[in-house]
Amino acid sequence: MPRIRITDLLNEVAAWTGFSESFTHLRTELPAEDRRVVLTAVLADATNLGLTRMAEACTVASYKQLVWTTGWHLREETYGQALAKIVEAQQQHPLARYFGAGMASSSDGQNFPLAGRAESIGAVNPHKGSEPATGIYTHISDRYAPFHAKPISVSEGEAMHVLDGLLYHGADLEIAIHHTDGGGVSDHVFALCHLLGFRFAPRIPNLQDRRLHTFGGATQWPVLEPFIAGRIDEALIATHWDDVLRLATSVRTGTVSASLMLRRLGSYPRQNGLALALREIGRIERTLFTLDWLEDPALRRQATAELNKGESRNSLARAVCFHRLGRLHDRTYESRQHRASGLNLVVAAIILWNTVYLGRAVDTLRRQGEVIPDELLPHLAPLGWQHINLTGDYLWTPTVGAVPGGFRPLRGITGPVAA
Repeated sequence: MPRIRITDLLNEVAAWTGFSESFTHLRTELPAEDRRVVLTAVLADATNLGLTRMAEACTVASYKQLVWTTGWHLREETYGQALAKIVEAQQQHPLARYFGAGMASSSDGQNFPLAGRAESIGAVNPHKGSEPATGIYTHISDRYAPFHAKPISVSEGEAMHVLDGLLYHGADLEIAIHHTDGGGVSDHVFALCHLLGFRFAPRIPNLQDRRLHTFGGATQWPVLEPFIAGRIDEALIATHWDDVLRLATSVRTGTVSASLMLRRLGSYPRQNGLALALREIGRIERTLFTLDWLEDPALRRQATAELNKGESRNSLARAVCFHRLGRLHDRTYESRQHRASGLNLVVAAIILWNTVYLGRAVDTLRRQGEVIPDELLPHLAPLGWQHINLTGDYLWTPTVGAVPGGFRPLRGITGPVAA
């Protein structure tokens, strides 16, 4: 892999995909005149350096220019459009097809400690540390493309945020099956995933404590009887079926976000008939999935493999967001959303760049006679950053020594280079 500055990496990815043109002006809807200024502002978000220090470290923009660019060009909508271009380019790369079929995804939360004024308003999750922190919940495809990220409170459950990433990412993805760890599991998520056409396949912790629900008496299944907790209330589902369909339609069309509805339904489940009916549907789906989980070792291996991809992606995100010891100082939700979006965008750009150059390295070695079986390629991962300079001065320099076509020469390889 060639060695490269993070600034030059973003510049190259912008040239390949045109993602920087998505950061249009709020009024004129025109892209910025100098994409380097936009990318510098994005880096300030992603690396947690901040605009003041970024203006001192870079050579292309003053603090005033960065503030103006951030205010007029960087917003949730433009971040989403830019991320979609990078994700689609990475998904379509020939090497990425070896990583996965492109129809599975996973999601996981990552905690970032708070500092400064933000520390006073942060929440504490005793299961994840004693310091105030905020979370970033990220969805990643089976081809390593992180297609959605949002800030969440560490004091609330992750389950309510699972569907937001599946429904509102904006990229051209056809996700059919989604994996989470135990924090993303709830009966309501099982129900809505089924109604919206997704197969929810979480990794089940504490399987011995999980209980099944059936339509008949437990005595009909003597082997499973110790695990059966009760019967499904069919009448309750039938009574509120129209309400369930309206809820699913509202969530699918974006009339109301899935996380908002799940938060409200979870706050008073016993007093709300819709919440109870949705829970019953979720129990059906959870029971069926639990039986599949027990019978199918391939399903268990797939869930673990996909979640491991997300964990590895989190390590890359931690390496990028390293300034101020990785502690966030943002007090408002909008600022944290910018931080999460900028970090995810830069991580996605690194993954795309790595995918492209890994593919070039494989093609070059094969042309030189090296035997590289296709069955080994799924074990590659475009998540390394040892060859990327993430620290120091953020300089923007023209690509030096690139071969025709705009690519950098590979290190340690002699002879013809892949086209």
